[in-house]
Amino acid sequence: MSDHNFRPNRRAVVAGLAAAALQAPNSATSAEEAPRLALRCRSDVLRLREKGPATEVWSFGDQPLRFKRSDRPEITLVNDLPKPIVLNWRGVDGVAAVEPLLVRSAVAPSASDNFRLPLRHAGTYLCDPALLGDGAARPFRALPLIVGENEPVRVDRDEVFLIEGWRLKPDGSAIAPGLDPEGTVPVYTVNGALTPEIRVRGRERLRLRFINGLPRHVIALKIEHADVTIMALDGQPAEPFLARGGALALAPGSRADVFIDVPPSPGNSPILMHDGDAGRPIAQLVRSDQAPLRNENLPSPVALPSNGLPARLDLKSALRVDLPFGGEQKDWLPPATFASTAPPAFRAKAGRTVVLSLINRASMTSVFHLHGHHFRLLDRLDDGWKPFWLDTIAIDAGQTQRIAFAAEYVGRWLMETVETNWSAPRLLRWCSVE
Repeated sequence: MSDHNFRPNRRAVVAGLAAAALQAPNSATSAEEAPRLALRCRSDVLRLREKGPATEVWSFGDQPLRFKRSDRPEITLVNDLPKPIVLNWRGVDGVAAVEPLLVRSAVAPSASDNFRLPLRHAGTYLCDPALLGDGAARPFRALPLIVGENEPVRVDRDEVFLIEGWRLKPDGSAIAPGLDPEGTVPVYTVNGALTPEIRVRGRERLRLRFINGLPRHVIALKIEHADVTIMALDGQPAEPFLARGGALALAPGSRADVFIDVPPSPGNSPILMHDGDAGRPIAQLVRSDQAPLRNENLPSPVALPSNGLPARLDLKSALRVDLPFGGEQKDWLPPATFASTAPPAFRAKAGRTVVLSLINRASMTSVFHLHGHHFRLLDRLDDGWKPFWLDTIAIDAGQTQRIAFAAEYVGRWLMETVETNWSAPRLLRWCSVE
């Protein structure tokens, strides 16, 4: 692949579309019995080089967590690592009881924690143990969380693509984010594998759930020789629309559900990724020798079932807050020293619309992530918003983006920001909905 064929506009990329291991639950679990899940975070290895020993990481394993909308799984977290961990259920709205550091304390080595996770929304989410991972002895792997719709969705296949990035030293070991990457080389995997191949048939409709599991990089993705229809962003359904130029951009931790209809003609479809520096293939859809699955493509997809987020936001009476970060801002703290006794960035009454002006005073692109709620990206003239919901957004250096959300869920909620630099620290503040 040449940069000439795939070099997305930088502003479009950094905006991110603006923007044992475990026991999987049984889908046949009765309504009377809550699904149970054991999560054990422990040492693991990945094959990140064609030659040489495997690379040691910290992981829950490879199998995505799968539930249905309205499930309330009972989860036991066991920490087999030499350092404390805490889970960030990225994109899961309104569950104040699992909010990391504000409600749930870090789990010490050899200890465990038990909690319930109500899943009110269907979508593609992420169980991320890396909130305390900056500067750790090994990097963490995240775990996809897939919450299925209760209504049928017309696709032939549903595939998860967890894209992860690693920085390898000459001896093959990987460094955690927050450390100086000097002397390391980048390596990228999909579902823990180097450039995997997925066999497909002509006119097969695929639902591909892309997850940017890179800790610091905004990425752009493109599927060659296929029209890409975006169906959901950050777990929330959108009105279906074609990706411009066949490419979509994802900030760290962001997710996109896309539909493609595999062309009936021979030939494979590489999945290309651009990390802002270079483009490369990271996976490939390999056409089967079998006849196409059907004689004609399926009709154009209809929107995924709504999760019930509000159709309108009351901007006129919204609470408006300026939220600068980067530069000399002292009120953002790294997770290791964060304390809930610090004053909140703002307090909002439940049910009120909140408009945040996100002001990036850093010298590079920064990423903002809101816990517990999804937001709309506002238009520049404050006369509307983009037709999708997000929980994460990348903002260019020196720029301001305004977002709005309905403060629907009472509780204390984290806000995260990090610059798009491997050695940059993750920083936290919090807000209150009362």
